[in-house]
Amino acid sequence: MNWLIACSTDGKRTLETTHSHPVAALHGLFADAIVNVLGDEYSGTDPVIRASRNPEFGDFQVNAAMGLGKKTGTPPRDLAQQLVDALDVSAIAEPPDIAGPGFINIRLKTNALIATLEAMSGDGLGISMEHDLHPVVIDLCGVNVAKQMHVGHLRSTIIGDALGRILERRGRTVLRENHLGDWGLPIAMVLRRLLDDGVDLDSLDLTDLDAAYRAAQASARSDDRGMAIVEERRIGPHRVAEMNVVDEDARASRAAAGETLVQLQQGDPDLVAAWEKLIECTMRAVYESLDLLNVSMDASNNRGESFYRKHLPEVVDAFESGGMASEDAGALVVRFDGRDRPMLIRKSDGGFLYATTDLAAVRNRVVHENADRLIYVVDARQRDHFRDVFDAARLAGWGTTPDGHDVDMVHIPFGSVLGADKKPLKTRSGENVTLASLLGEAIDRGRAEVHRRSEDERSPTRDLDKKTLDAIGRAVGIGAVKYADLSNDLVRDYVFDMDRMIAFEGDTGPYLQYAHARMCSILRKVDLNREEWVEAPFLLDEPAERALALRLMQWGDAVEGASIHLEPHRICAFLHELSEDFNGFYQQCPVRQAPEKSIQSARVRLCDLTRRVLADGLDLLGIDAPDTM
Repeated sequence: MNWLIACSTDGKRTLETTHSHPVAALHGLFADAIVNVLGDEYSGTDPVIRASRNPEFGDFQVNAAMGLGKKTGTPPRDLAQQLVDALDVSAIAEPPDIAGPGFINIRLKTNALIATLEAMSGDGLGISMEHDLHPVVIDLCGVNVAKQMHVGHLRSTIIGDALGRILERRGRTVLRENHLGDWGLPIAMVLRRLLDDGVDLDSLDLTDLDAAYRAAQASARSDDRGMAIVEERRIGPHRVAEMNVVDEDARASRAAAGETLVQLQQGDPDLVAAWEKLIECTMRAVYESLDLLNVSMDASNNRGESFYRKHLPEVVDAFESGGMASEDAGALVVRFDGRDRPMLIRKSDGGFLYATTDLAAVRNRVVHENADRLIYVVDARQRDHFRDVFDAARLAGWGTTPDGHDVDMVHIPFGSVLGADKKPLKTRSGENVTLASLLGEAIDRGRAEVHRRSEDERSPTRDLDKKTLDAIGRAVGIGAVKYADLSNDLVRDYVFDMDRMIAFEGDTGPYLQYAHARMCSILRKVDLNREEWVEAPFLLDEPAERALALRLMQWGDAVEGASIHLEPHRICAFLHELSEDFNGFYQQCPVRQAPEKSIQSARVRLCDLTRRVLADGLDLLGIDAPDTM
């Protein structure tokens, strides 16, 4: 059954058959009733329809009369009655009930709820599609050549990939781009160091490369503070001489790196070949971590600083020729109204900065890729930087696609991953925790837990071989990490607590994976052929069946909300609530021991629809959904 809003002869809004979700139909009915009662100036007013917290009062609550009553000077309860009198919901709901100071309670008719389940039983699962052909660019991962991936890259990659999956699920084309830090003086420094040390670049691994990076940084660092202390305390000329030697060595290292960078920029074939080996070594380790995380990215996703370097003069020229930049002590800056701090796009020595590269990236993504949504998944400390970049890009005219669509530029800031001490996660030696070591621990813990549970004689995994158990354990470990990250409000810090994350109970990834496996077990063990239940009529006679159906019908809204607001935790919250509702259904509504075959068939079909939605949601989070656990 589908519905269309129509007008009856008595002026009430009613419903006829066409294609709407019942909540969408209710929204339209109440929106029109508001206009009918208060006038055209209230067109577009949100009726504020929310799921009821207490099923005794109905399935949904309409709260519009509360705010509108205050605004119009009408007692909210009186206004609620006027709204109810101005519409007819009898096609999909029981007569509305007005409660308290003006809440309107709505209980859907069972046939309307069943019709909604039937409509979402197809491949789309009730998710509305976007039909915008412009691509969406997601800037994620953001690794630096010659450096280990750390937990910051974990968050950027997990969040960015989940957002991409959610947008793709609604039909958008998503371009995942890794803004690789592969150019500039730091890279030239480590390259010079490796060449001077005679290191075989073909046998280099990322650990060696990271060590060389640190050594190169240290050798080029002047000890200005040390010299100041020596001079202040008059320690002696021999210490001054020693400090001068250190400074001379640092200056020599920087000079050598500068010469290497110039040669690299000029395309010296030997240096370019060596530079490419550094990138290959770095990305080999990155791809291993991405594979563990179930994130599909390869060299085609890399858009590093080197990709944009030839375009930087063009970007600066656009600002200069357009009068959007001015000189300041020899440097070129972009100023913004109401902002004391300008944005530097070219240094006094002619060098470019991160902001210049990011502007070149915006221009490429908008002008050449025709993207109308740019999403940057970068830690919260970069908030001001991206505010400047976005405002500058709009000044330059890159806030509109070539075909005239406004571009939505969004920075998705995320917080830090904390240790048990509530401080940024570190190793015992005080070093940043590498992503590889963190994922390795998660997989080890997942496998240990899965093997431990398989020792129970009643466990469905009792007879599985080690290889299969290890695969399930890997899925559990990675799923635990990803869910813990995505289920939080992204901008907040969160504590990395592996004991809590790996638990099979509570608001965790393994809990959802286990719920999916249990649904699969029901479908395997039920004494029915698929043909006997796949099109069986839904029966929602029990409260637990109805509660599960009401949750399922909200799946499309959850995905739409997550895609609009770019908040994966909405998906997490829905899946946890769905699993909880399924547990209630499982406990109260026997499936294998159902009293009648028609009831059993209906419940099996409801189980399967729930399983499909849960698997769909886990996939949006990039989490595997094992069939057995």
